Amino acid sequence: MSESKLRADAARNRQRVLAAAAEVFGELGIDVPMAAVARRAGVGIATLIRNFPTRGDLLAATFGDAMTGYADRAARAAGDPDPWTAFGDFITWVCAVPQRDRGFGEVLTRMFPEVEALEAERQRGLREFVRLVRRAKDAKVLRPDFSPHDLPLIMLAAGGVARPGVPALAEAADRLVAYFLQSCAAGGGTRLPAGPDPRALYRALESSS
Repeated sequence: MSESKLRADAARNRQRVLAAAAEVFGELGIDVPMAAVARRAGVGIATLIRNFPTRGDLLAATFGDAMTGYADRAARAAGDPDPWTAFGDFITWVCAVPQRDRGFGEVLTRMFPEVEALEAERQRGLREFVRLVRRAKDAKVLRPDFSPHDLPLIMLAAGGVARPGVPALAEAADRLVAYFLQSCAAGGGTRLPAGPDPRALYRALESSS
């Protein structure tokens, strides 16, 4: 077989693995065995590992563009002239991610310090969300005790209700998010109890990965 033919076969196998990973992770979550991805792709596990030696490598290749899109969306929200509408729209969008893609929903609520590409975009998204929160508080439309680190808590709660392909649970998750948003508005209730230390929270999210 010629070298060009080998390269073409290798490229096709890589794309088959990526397409299969997107499907399997989206349906079943990111903790499925790597062998399940290989089976869906119709390749051997050795082929998968040759292309993606670790699960982190496969996650970065599968979700890198989506994570960049998440950070870009946070940046657009942070620059919106109407910070309350932008805040609500961003929270609603991000909490609906698990309804569309279980795998990406899990990526957004877990930590992968060894996957630099994902973590760099996550941190960029967090910085932009912090900027949005600051603008909403300055405009006195967001309760003063809201913390940007409440975002993963809201996402986990909504994701725990929703199930891909189950409309009734998707509607229930949307309703739950609407409750959250009402409570986030300035004057939305009594002062909240203290939240966890952000470092402890993110360590807990990292240990669950």
